Amino acid sequence: MSRARPDRAAIAPELRRIERRLMLKGSLSLGGLSMLSGCALDDEPSVERALAVMSRFTDRMQALLFSRQRLAREFDASQITQPFPFNAYYDEDEVRTVDPARWRLEVGGLVSDRRPWSLAQFRALPQKRQITRHICVEGWSAIGDWSGVPLSIFLHHVGADLRAKYVNFRCFDDYSTSIDMATALHPQTIMALDYGDHALPSAYGAPMKVRIPTKLGYKNPKYLSSIEVTNRFPGGYWEDQGYNWFGGS
Repeated sequence: MSRARPDRAAIAPELRRIERRLMLKGSLSLGGLSMLSGCALDDEPSVERALAVMSRFTDRMQALLFSRQRLAREFDASQITQPFPFNAYYDEDEVRTVDPARWRLEVGGLVSDRRPWSLAQFRALPQKRQITRHICVEGWSAIGDWSGVPLSIFLHHVGADLRAKYVNFRCFDDYSTSIDMATALHPQTIMALDYGDHALPSAYGAPMKVRIPTKLGYKNPKYLSSIEVTNRFPGGYWEDQGYNWFGGS
């Protein structure tokens, strides 16, 4: 008798609340009680407020330590993980696809040119290849071979306001995330079009994913559909459920 598969998206918020409560208990065992005076572990609103404070503090510290000159480690081809794992908030057989010839990246926000971009336009720009480690918040990592357009080059082409605070990404699988402008301009942040010597496969985010080796995996959106430059805090799919926003690796 087969058992119905649970809806991962539906149960994710509850799983996240359990993870956060365990994290808080760990913090308390390490002396966090002095930071959270008056916060009872069975008082969920107090726990949530305490965790929000801790998360904002972590984001500020990571942003202060971040440097556009500090590069993530790059690896040899012999070190690539085979096969590179699929990862999403749904199963691989639920991957959505689009026709690459008809796909367009929507551009919005604080830019001078909001015309959509095709894959052909991206392939006409300078490309950069990197073999870097993807680090998942779930505790595993894998080394992959990515090629694409540095995000900084694209932002210059569309006349983005580089003084803006955030770059927001939306995806056609209903995912979203956002990064700070310093990370967007980092030389290893690329708009990946290829994996290895071939066009990005659907399992890895075709036709485009954003590869950011200085960030944890959930900050590397796949199936990109739009990009927005903004000063309004955008949040993100997992960030709105309690994950740290900066998400540095």
